[in-house]
Amino acid sequence: MHGRADPGCDGVALVLHGGREHSREEVSGRQLAVLRMLPFAWSLRHGGSGRLAVLRLTYRLRGWNGAAEDPVQDARWALEHIRRAAPGRPVALVGHSMGGRVALRLASEPAVAAVAALAPWVEDDVRRLRPTVPVLLMHGTQDRTTDPRRTAAVAARWTHEGAQVTHLRVAGEKHAMMRRPGYWHRTVTDFVTGALLR
Repeated sequence: MHGRADPGCDGVALVLHGGREHSREEVSGRQLAVLRMLPFAWSLRHGGSGRLAVLRLTYRLRGWNGAAEDPVQDARWALEHIRRAAPGRPVALVGHSMGGRVALRLASEPAVAAVAALAPWVEDDVRRLRPTVPVLLMHGTQDRTTDPRRTAAVAARWTHEGAQVTHLRVAGEKHAMMRRPGYWHRTVTDFVTGALLR
């Protein structure tokens, strides 16, 4: 894990990269899925003005790997580390693609106070949210890797259940979030700082 959860911070953002459905390959810091999240971490660090600790988790393995749910186990480990290092501090999960699936899966974990899922890989394992946890769902309309219709369906379901959901369709954007990167970075930073640093 990169970064440090300082007990003096007001909140913590945990950044989660994407991956593959099945892979036992070890994750390298040079892989595109990992590098893609660096600008989000930089934007969050800058936008947090020293009040927000930003940590980037690198999974052990590239794959979700079925029932093993390897990245979920890694993220739970990271959350426990944060709870010990910065007790009582609210945590925002920021995940892209498979990282978005991880973030949505862990939205009801203790200390999680906000979730931003970007072009998330949405499956039927998405659970009910705590009403107090705001969620940002962003998905490009031209994404062919993960399905924006599934994201829209989850947003509609959670809104119906009374959750605080912001669902943004990014026109013309594909899975890599490269067409309007500044918009993605600013939107996520504003959402996280607004949720954690009120």
